[in-house]
Amino acid sequence: MMKFSLSKKIVLVLLVATIFLSFSFKSKFFEVAKQIEIYNTLYKELNMFYVDEINPAELTTNAIKNTLKNLDPYTNFYNAQDIEDAKIRREGEYGGIGIVVHYSKKGIEISEIYKGFAADKAGLKAGDVIFSVDGQSIQNMENEQLSMFLKGTPNSTFSVEVYRQGKTFQKELIRDKVVVNPVPFSEMIDEETGYLILTRFNEKASSEVKKALRKLKKEGMKKLVFDLRSNPGGSLLESLNICNFFLPKGIVLVSTKAKVEKWSTTYKSKNEPLDTEIPIVVLINDRSASASEIVSGSLQDYDRAVIMGQRSFGKGLVQRYRELAYGTQLKLTTSKYYIPSGRCIQELDYANRSKDGKVPKFSDNGIHKFKTANGRTVLDGGGVLPDVVIKTSKKTEETEKLLKSRAIFNFATNYYYKNQQIKNVADFNFDDVDFKQFTVYLKTDTTFVTKEEALFKIAFKASKMKSISSDYQNIKEKLFDNKVDLISKNKDILKVILKEEILKRYYYQEGLFAHNLKNDVVIKEAVKLLQNQDAYKQILSVK
Repeated sequence: MMKFSLSKKIVLVLLVATIFLSFSFKSKFFEVAKQIEIYNTLYKELNMFYVDEINPAELTTNAIKNTLKNLDPYTNFYNAQDIEDAKIRREGEYGGIGIVVHYSKKGIEISEIYKGFAADKAGLKAGDVIFSVDGQSIQNMENEQLSMFLKGTPNSTFSVEVYRQGKTFQKELIRDKVVVNPVPFSEMIDEETGYLILTRFNEKASSEVKKALRKLKKEGMKKLVFDLRSNPGGSLLESLNICNFFLPKGIVLVSTKAKVEKWSTTYKSKNEPLDTEIPIVVLINDRSASASEIVSGSLQDYDRAVIMGQRSFGKGLVQRYRELAYGTQLKLTTSKYYIPSGRCIQELDYANRSKDGKVPKFSDNGIHKFKTANGRTVLDGGGVLPDVVIKTSKKTEETEKLLKSRAIFNFATNYYYKNQQIKNVADFNFDDVDFKQFTVYLKTDTTFVTKEEALFKIAFKASKMKSISSDYQNIKEKLFDNKVDLISKNKDILKVILKEEILKRYYYQEGLFAHNLKNDVVIKEAVKLLQNQDAYKQILSVK
């Protein structure tokens, strides 16, 4: 039998591979087309024969969002209004009245007032509920509809009807050009130590950080406390610019690895730095995510700063926007990022979600060791672990549920109207007596309900047994007392959050930051470390 030559064997292998790949591609394409056709025919039947009228946009949006919810929480579909809201977050400018809001069936509830803008000038307060705009009721509307009412062209006028503490009133408002400064506060703590807080990575982040750094340097700054606590992230490029302020030109800052080869990129610092010598302590916590983790992680990997606080959130995923039909967009996760030591700080493994919806952690399969530039050991496993950990109590399940509810916000509103004045910014404190008042208030709040309370209420209603109604109140009170006991395990955390929510009611965001500059435990620890340069350098040395 004649033997194939080596070249013929290679050609045969390539031909087989090409046929296989072609078949695989066509098979996958057919499956996608098949599923789309199934949806189209189902939609047609529903539209023609379902007993009630169907809202096409709502039905399609719900179908899309149900499809995406099984991926990761960062892959989202955006309609035209969603796109506008996302653009505002990125650019940091919009025509509005200067408020943060919460949407509900009651209307638009004001969560926070920005000092000096239209809402503040009109005397609106956090806790106010806007239930009508230009004479049109906005109650029982969907969130997508509500988001359209307050934003618009700067200098345009509109009227609102507002509910506050059992009374209603009307206000005329003129929209401002609202500029959200990502660096809302930067001051000197002492003669040599500067403090700078960055709250988000929008398109103004690096320019505002640079401006603040230059201002602080003129005021005598020789050491820096850089606060990234509760910063949810944002622009990757802005985070790279900020890293480059403190790291030399030409070094790797972050790498991304994607399924699409062209989106797998290594990013290096492109510019001359502002300062590679100034001692820095970067503050992070469990709500510091994404771009915050790139900055803190990169500075840690190059031993450029001491990281202090609690382990960060653990978001090592990168998203891109893709244009869809009719002006809609898809923001989808396209890659994972890796900081200079080689670590990916992503905590949750969404690709291996269990059938019951539980998402495992990458650290479940083991934590890996990496080395910083100086040879220090650092770990992956989700988030950036600080060099100096500031210990707090471990949050209970009940505390997590409390923080997701509106109970703390509602208590702060109640507190504000019961206490028209409080101590000045520097001296205000939320002590154990105040915390006790908060727990008493929870008896009247309906937004914080534990799983046990909800199940008991359902069981009691289902039983329809009036004979046990005498015991109902006793069991209800025992469940409440248990709930209070469990959140009280996190009193150290909750007292700080409650104090901050209350301070913003009286002194706005800038008052809160001014208070923290003098009273925040973590900031005090950062200053203490910076004043002890031997201890600072020891942390950054090989152990």
